[in-house]
Amino acid sequence: MDLLEHEGKRLFAEVGLPVLPSFVARTPEEARRAAEQLGPHVCVKAQAKTGGRGKAGGIRVCGTAAEVETAAADILAMTIRGHAVESVLVERAVDIARELYLAITVSREVRSPLLIFSREGGVDIEELAKRAPEALLRRPIDPLLGLLEYQVRDVVDAAAFGPDDPGGTGAGRTLASVARALWKLYHEHDATLVEVNPLVLTKGGEIVCLDSKVTVDENAFFRHPDVLPEPPEDEREAKARAAGLAFVPLDGDIGVIGNGAGLVMSTIDQIAAAGGKAADFCDIGGGARSEVAQAALEAMFAGPPVAAVLVNIFGGITRCEDVATGLVEAIKAAGVDAPVVVRLDGNAAEEGHAVIEAAALPNVTLALDPDEAVKLVVDIAGKRAAASEPAIAAQPNAEAPGGDA
Repeated sequence: MDLLEHEGKRLFAEVGLPVLPSFVARTPEEARRAAEQLGPHVCVKAQAKTGGRGKAGGIRVCGTAAEVETAAADILAMTIRGHAVESVLVERAVDIARELYLAITVSREVRSPLLIFSREGGVDIEELAKRAPEALLRRPIDPLLGLLEYQVRDVVDAAAFGPDDPGGTGAGRTLASVARALWKLYHEHDATLVEVNPLVLTKGGEIVCLDSKVTVDENAFFRHPDVLPEPPEDEREAKARAAGLAFVPLDGDIGVIGNGAGLVMSTIDQIAAAGGKAADFCDIGGGARSEVAQAALEAMFAGPPVAAVLVNIFGGITRCEDVATGLVEAIKAAGVDAPVVVRLDGNAAEEGHAVIEAAALPNVTLALDPDEAVKLVVDIAGKRAAASEPAIAAQPNAEAPGGDA
C-alpha cells in the first residue's frame, strides 16, 4: 500500500526524521488559511500516489496567501498520471543548498533490504542509475542485523560534506541520524520502500526531508492500526482492495492480470519491451478461484478505457480452469467488448482452454506461450489506438479565399 506524502511524513515525524511544518488542505480556502499560519513563503503540493508531480505542475512555490489559494484551486482540479488530486499539502518553503537522495527498499537482486544513497537528489533515480551508476551508493542490509554503523559512515562519506557547505562537516552527523531513523521506520512498520527525494541541505545548514514515499506491506496492517491510509482515490483500487487483490493503476492502455507479483511484473516488462504500455498491475494471487478472476476484470474496467487486456496465468495452486470460468462469466456479465488475450499454462491448462473455446467469445483469443501473448496484445492495442486517432481530412489543392483565380 502506497501512502500519500503527508501520511508518510507523519510516520517520518514519529521516528524523528526532520520534516517541515505543514497542513493538509482539501479546498482552496483551507489552503489559504494554512498559508496564513505558516508564513508568506510556502509550497503547495498535490497529494497523489504517483511520481512526476512537479513535471505535471502539481508543485507550486507561492509568496502570498492569495497565490496559495489560486495554486490550490488549480492543483485540486488536476489528474496526474490517472490519479485525481483530492488534497494538497501546504508546507513551509526553504532555501535549498544541496539535494540528496536516500532510500531503503526490497531488492530482489540481493534478496534483502537495500540502502541506496546519492549526492544527486530531485532527479529520476532510474535515469541516474543508467547515466551514472557510480553516483549511487548501494549497501545490502542484513534483515537480522539491521543497518550497521559502517554502512551509515559510508553514506556520510559519500555525501562529502565540506567546510564550504552550510553547516560544514557537522551536517554529516545529522545525515547519519536520518539514515538510522529511516531504517527504524522501514523495519518497524513492515515497509517495502521508504524514500526521501529530495533530502535537502538548506542554506541555513539544516537537513530536511522535503518529500516522502512510503510503501507498507498490506499483509502487515494488523500489526499497525496507527497506519490508516486514506481511501483509494481510484475506483479500480477500491474494487480490487474489496476483493483482496493487489492492484496498482498505471498510465498505459493494456490491462494486465496475472497470478504472482513476479509473473505480473515480468509481463509488464515484456509489454514495454514490445512497444506497449501497461494500464495496471493486477495480481490475483495463488489459488485464485473464478470469482477472484471476475473481480479483477471488473476492477480493471472500472477505470479509464483500455485498448486490450492480457491475462497471463501459470497454474500451480491455481487451477487454470477456475480462472477461465471466472473470465468468461465476467466478460459476459460486464459486456466487455475490448479484446482479451489469454495465456494459460500449468495446472488444468487444457481444461481452461476448453472452457474458453466452448464459450466462443468473439473478443477472446488464446495464446500458447507468453511471447505470443505479449505480441498479440501489443499489436491489438496499437491498431485500436491508431484507429481511434482522428483522421486528417485531405485538403483540396486550391487557392485561399480572396486569392487570384
